[in-house]
Amino acid sequence: MIDALGALASCRRREILRLVWHRELAAGAIHRSLGDVTFGAVSQQLGTLERAGLVEVRSEGRRRLYRARREALGPVAATLEAMWDDALYQLKLRAELEEGRRGPRPGLAARQRRRRRRGGGRR
Repeated sequence: MIDALGALASCRRREILRLVWHRELAAGAIHRSLGDVTFGAVSQQLGTLERAGLVEVRSEGRRRLYRARREALGPVAATLEAMWDDALYQLKLRAELEEGRRGPRPGLAARQRRRRRRGGGRR
């Protein structure tokens, strides 16, 4: 079994846990909420959280629905909730998620096109 605290080391998994903390969500909805990762990557992260005992999953037709198992974290749950409400944590999370991004940055291609049109592109 994967260690629960070890599973929380990833900012992506902490964000997924936050999404399913108060409500049950389908894997597809979690994927859409994250936006910049593939469905396969989200599925892997959900699997890690499930093996660590931090989320429970149930099937409904073809969908898999996930919900946090808050009791599995004991006293750490209150710390996570306080952290998620903190503005500085939100800024740190966004920076970590951006650092872990793969592929082109949003808006980068549009900025490069505008520069080329103006003649200010790199040579």
